[in-house]
Amino acid sequence: MKQNFTVRHGALDGVETFLSVTRHRSFRRAAAALGVTPSAVSQSVRALEARVGAALLARTTRSVGLTEAGQRFFERAGPAFDELVAAAEAARDLGRRPAGLLRLAVPRAVVPLILEPVIASFCQAYPEIELEIAASDEMVDIVAGGFDAGIRLGQFIAPDMVVVRLTRPFPFVVVGSPDYLGQRKRPERIDDLRDHACLRLRRANGSLALWLFADGDKTIEAVVSGPLIAHDYPTLLGAAIEGLGLAQVPGPVAEATIAGGRLQALLTPFAVTTPGIFLYHSGRRQVLPKLRAFIDHVTRRSHPADKAAAMISAGD
Repeated sequence: MKQNFTVRHGALDGVETFLSVTRHRSFRRAAAALGVTPSAVSQSVRALEARVGAALLARTTRSVGLTEAGQRFFERAGPAFDELVAAAEAARDLGRRPAGLLRLAVPRAVVPLILEPVIASFCQAYPEIELEIAASDEMVDIVAGGFDAGIRLGQFIAPDMVVVRLTRPFPFVVVGSPDYLGQRKRPERIDDLRDHACLRLRRANGSLALWLFADGDKTIEAVVSGPLIAHDYPTLLGAAIEGLGLAQVPGPVAEATIAGGRLQALLTPFAVTTPGIFLYHSGRRQVLPKLRAFIDHVTRRSHPADKAAAMISAGD
């Protein structure tokens, strides 16, 4: 026969009162400590004894003592109740101040763009927060994975999430190294990519990402080919810097290399714009102080995509 291990409704009622009476050895002093009347204390203890099925306290007009059943109940219920109080206080503490473990799920490409500039200052500003960054290009269910929040491109975030914008919209840009472009004709039209080695991205679901472009109000999906398939943008960027081929990456990912002359932006009139990078979480009802502190800290920093967009538009 299957046993029922469900805690009965009201099973903890009266336990705190019983423990207070036991520790004070007095109904009146227990009532004063709990802020109730002695009559209420007496009724609560009697109700607990009725549910337990045994007398827990021996009472006289002069003193209060434990029965054998009461002693056994006290020895086990006392530490357990103290643990419940401590657990509630620990949870309440996380709701009052920025503290505890803050777990974030982010794509690898976002770490140098969004997180590296703020990690040190955030950890210094909030020493009671442990920051854990899980860098992965897989689409992560942050609730199932036990994460406090995630960071993604806006188009990849589920609609039931609460989102916080971290960057303005920015373009996806095609880039190539000066060495590569010195050996090939510079592409001026989307169709020109047929004559180029194009480095491709494989998404977490196994599909190869198409290269996207904008032509007026139309979005064009270009099927390209080339010598390398990678699972993240930094790898594609590094290969493009080495002259292996062209890559299409988020503008902020290529910002520093374009500014330093290691890559050149191509086909910018056809660059498609993405919504930007967002932090997202499921906390519609309440955001814990540790996450609120991080959101406030990171959003106070400058938006890297703003500089990238201006630089890319002038780079062709």
